[in-house]
Amino acid sequence: MSNILSLIAHHGYLLIFMVVLAEAIGLPVPAAVALVAGGAAAAAHSLNVFKVAFLALSAMLIGDTLLFILGRYMGWRLLGLLCRLSVNPESCVLRSAESFYKRGKTTLLIAKFIPGVNTMAPPLAGSMKMRPLQFFRFDSAGASLYLLAYGGLGFVFRDFLAAITRGFQAASRVFEEVLFVAAIVYIVYRVWLYHKNKVYRVVPRVQVEELAARLASEEKDKILILDVRSHGYYDANAERIKGSIRIEPNNLSEELKILPKDKDIYLYCT
Repeated sequence: MSNILSLIAHHGYLLIFMVVLAEAIGLPVPAAVALVAGGAAAAAHSLNVFKVAFLALSAMLIGDTLLFILGRYMGWRLLGLLCRLSVNPESCVLRSAESFYKRGKTTLLIAKFIPGVNTMAPPLAGSMKMRPLQFFRFDSAGASLYLLAYGGLGFVFRDFLAAITRGFQAASRVFEEVLFVAAIVYIVYRVWLYHKNKVYRVVPRVQVEELAARLASEEKDKILILDVRSHGYYDANAERIKGSIRIEPNNLSEELKILPKDKDIYLYCT
C-alpha cells in the first residue's frame, strides 16, 4: 500500500488511469487499491477529485467496451483466453455465464465486485449480442458504483490509511517477511487447487466418425444427442445435429430429470 501511495503522489493521474485500464482488460493488477489510494490523495488535495473520478471511470469504460466488442466477434475464444490462467477454466466461464443466466443484464451492475466475473462480464455481454447502448448504460452504472465504493473509501478514511502506511514503514522488515511467507502459502495453495481440479480438465470425447457410424447403424435408436451450448451461444435458427435435443446447461438439475435412462447420451457444446 505504501508503495502505491508513493507512486500515486509522484505520477498521479496517469498511474490511476493505467492501473484501472489494465484491470479492466483482464490483467492481474489491483485497481481497487489504486482507487483507494487515489481517493486518499484527493482528500489530501494532492490530486483533483474530479479528474481522478473522470480518468478512472474513463479507463474502466474503455477497457470494458474493448472486451465487449472483442467478445461480440471472438466469443468463446476470448473467454477461454481470459480464463486460461484460472485453476479451472471451464468453471471460470460457466460461473460468469450462470450469473448472466440468473440475473441478466443487471450482472453488469455488480460484476466488478465479484472476482472472476469482473473481467468476464463485458465479453460475455458482447458474445450474447447485448445491444451496445444497453451495455453502456448498465456498465457505466456498475463502473460508477465501483469507483464510488473504493474511491470513496480512500477519500473518507484518508487519515486511517496514512496511519497504516506509517505503521508499514515502521515495521517494514516484519511486513516483508510476512508478505514473503504469505506468497509461499499462496503458491502452495494454488498448486494444491490445480491438482485437485486436474481431473475436471479431462473430458471424455468421441470421434465424429465413430458417432456418425453408430447413427447410421441399427443402434441409432439407442442413442440420444444433446445440444448443451450455453444459452448465450445458442441460436435456435443455427444449424445443429439432426435429431439432437436442446437442454440448458445452467439448469441441469431440472433438465436431467427428463432424460431417458436406457440410452447412450452424447453431448456437444460450444
